[in-house]
Amino acid sequence: MTETATFPDLNGKSVFITGGGSGIGAALTDGFLAQGAKVAFVQRSDASEFVAAMAAKHGQAPLFIPCDITDIAALQGAIAQASAAHGPVTALINNAANDKRHSTEEVTEEFWDWMMAINQKAYFFACQAVIDGMKAAGGGSIVNFTSISYMMGQDGYPAYITGNSGINAMTRGLAREFGPDKIRVNALAPGWVLTDKQKEMWVTPEALAAHIDKQCLKETLAPEDMIEPTLFLASNASRGMTGQSMVVDAGVVVSG
Repeated sequence: MTETATFPDLNGKSVFITGGGSGIGAALTDGFLAQGAKVAFVQRSDASEFVAAMAAKHGQAPLFIPCDITDIAALQGAIAQASAAHGPVTALINNAANDKRHSTEEVTEEFWDWMMAINQKAYFFACQAVIDGMKAAGGGSIVNFTSISYMMGQDGYPAYITGNSGINAMTRGLAREFGPDKIRVNALAPGWVLTDKQKEMWVTPEALAAHIDKQCLKETLAPEDMIEPTLFLASNASRGMTGQSMVVDAGVVVSG
C-alpha cells in the first residue's frame, strides 16, 4: 500500500472542490478528508452514496451541495454556504470540466457559450467568490485544473482546449493581482487520467497505447495520482509558488 504524504497545515482547512463527487474530484475529496480538512463540494448529480462512503472511511462527511456550476448565482451561494459551515474557504479547487468531443464545423454559438461556461467562466467566478474570505483569513490557495491538451495541440475538442488555455492566463493574472494578499493561484495540468467516464466513453486499446507511447513513464494515470500534487499546491509546502502551471502527465509535454 502506497503511503500518502501528510501536510499538517491542511488539517482543519476549509476546502471547496467543484465536481468533487466523481472522477478526479472524488479522489481529491477523499485526499483532503484524509488530511483532516473540512471539505465542501458541488456537482450536478446526486452524491449521497459517495458522501456516506467518505463518512464511513474518515469519520467525517464532506458537505455536498447540489449545484450546476454554470449557474453562477448558485455557485456563489454554494461557496457562501460552505464558508458558513466550515469557515472562509482558504483552498479552492476548480476541478469540474467537460471535455465533450466535437469538431470545429459543428460548433454553434450556444455550444461554444456552454463550453466556456463550464470550462472557464465558472472558474473565474468561483475565484472571485473566495477572494474576500481569503483576504480576511490572511491568505489562501487556489488550484485551477487545466489540461495538457492545449499544449499538445490536440484536436477533437477545440472549444475545450481554448477554455483550458484561458485558465492558465487567468491563473497568472489573478496570481499577480492577489499575491500582495498572500493568495496563491496555480494551475494543475493532468495528462490522460483514466476516470470511469474516460474509460466508458473514449478509451480504446489503440488510443491508450498511442498515448502511453508519448509518455516518458509507461504507466496509466489514475484519479488518485492527482491527489498529492493538489495537496502540495493547496498547502504551505508550496508557499513560494504562484502563477505557475504544474504538469502531471507522466512526461508527455515539457513546460518551462
